[in-house]
Amino acid sequence: MKRFSRLSIGMRLALSYLAIFLLAELVFGAGMWLILRKNLYDIADATLEGQAADLQRFLEARKDLSAERLQTEISADYKIDRSQDYVQISDADGNSIYRSQFLEEHPLPPVSLNQLSKPRHQYRRLGRLPFRILSEKMAVDGRIFIVQIGGTLDEEMETLEDFRGYLLMFAPVLLLAASGVGYWLSRKALTPVDALARTARTISGHNLSRRLEPLHTGDELQRLSDTLNEMLTRIETAFLRITEFTADASHELRTPIALIHTEAEMALRRSRDESEYREALRHILLEAERMARLIEELLALARADSGGEALNIHPLDLRPTLRESALKWSQVASLRELQFEEYSGPQPLTVMGDENALRRVIDILLDNAFKYTAPPGKITLSAEQRGGRAIVSVKDTGIGIAAEDQARIFERFYRVDKARSRALGGAGLGLAIAQWIIQLHKGSIAVESEPGNGSVFRVEIPTTKSAVEEYSASQ
Repeated sequence: MKRFSRLSIGMRLALSYLAIFLLAELVFGAGMWLILRKNLYDIADATLEGQAADLQRFLEARKDLSAERLQTEISADYKIDRSQDYVQISDADGNSIYRSQFLEEHPLPPVSLNQLSKPRHQYRRLGRLPFRILSEKMAVDGRIFIVQIGGTLDEEMETLEDFRGYLLMFAPVLLLAASGVGYWLSRKALTPVDALARTARTISGHNLSRRLEPLHTGDELQRLSDTLNEMLTRIETAFLRITEFTADASHELRTPIALIHTEAEMALRRSRDESEYREALRHILLEAERMARLIEELLALARADSGGEALNIHPLDLRPTLRESALKWSQVASLRELQFEEYSGPQPLTVMGDENALRRVIDILLDNAFKYTAPPGKITLSAEQRGGRAIVSVKDTGIGIAAEDQARIFERFYRVDKARSRALGGAGLGLAIAQWIIQLHKGSIAVESEPGNGSVFRVEIPTTKSAVEEYSASQ
């Protein structure tokens, strides 16, 4: 079995065709042989039944004769006119009335009346000859006779032998032809697979844009080819995303490391007073904090991509979370001389969510609003329920976002104003993380903005009833 599994698929299919066809030939040949034998036996039985009917009429014509006289009549008739018949006649007690010469030499075993409730047909060899024997009980004018009539099966056996010879003669030829056709069909059917395999071997990380040759066979191989091409598209997208992510992460990490290195080198180049050292250490600490935040964001996205970030989803009211974040950011607003308002309404906003993850989304949106809003600007955090969804909005009167940038701000490392973002400590990952969290909550996040007139970020999450249904359907 192991050797068979090591063969090529084409060879295994050809051998399977061969085995199936061999089995079919055996079943067909045996079945036809049995059917032919039965038909030949039926013909022989019909002949014997005709002889039995003649004997029945013969006995009825002599029903008035005594037993001795009847025996004499039968012997005279069968020995002269029917010497070639094979007949054995007995009375009800088993006493022989007549027996053909051949049956005298090869007598048939006696048959009792109990065994002849209906005519009985048998195959038996007498001497070297095959015979078909009919045993029957005949009632003639109250007298019971046990009649056994035989007929040779020489011609029938010869016909069966000829038929078996033809089967054995043509079966190997048909078997070889079937195996050849089977191998050709398997090779023809698997040729597209070889082409797909050759193309697949040439695809690597350097040419993921290449695709398998499309097939137009309309069968399983075409579906396989289309599926593999779709898989390659997904792999290419993921590969490019990882490449870009790695390049952007390397670039973002290089900057704070370079600044830390430069600041430390400048501080050590010559002796300085305490205030200068403290200033250098402050710059190093700021860059270290910026790098720590960046690494944390990178780890969060890496866990998101790998599916390793598990959220604690359960029913919760969004209002306490919003008020907790608002309390913290109201202190920031007073320090930066900004106006800050929070409104979540009197009605519960119950959703299926992770409290810490949703708080992180709110903090990301408020952090961006505070970064890009100059004093004496205004920032508003509000929440309401509408159409079976909880809608959280963060509105600011900041610098706004151009229309061409709005479609890309949720991309990783994308920043509208790179110089300004760098000065404010942004790496372009916050909105990407926020979008990922909201998508896990079966919600959506969008932005409306106009340069110079501020921005509005809206987060929509299904409320409890619809949230439970959507969350359950996704599991």
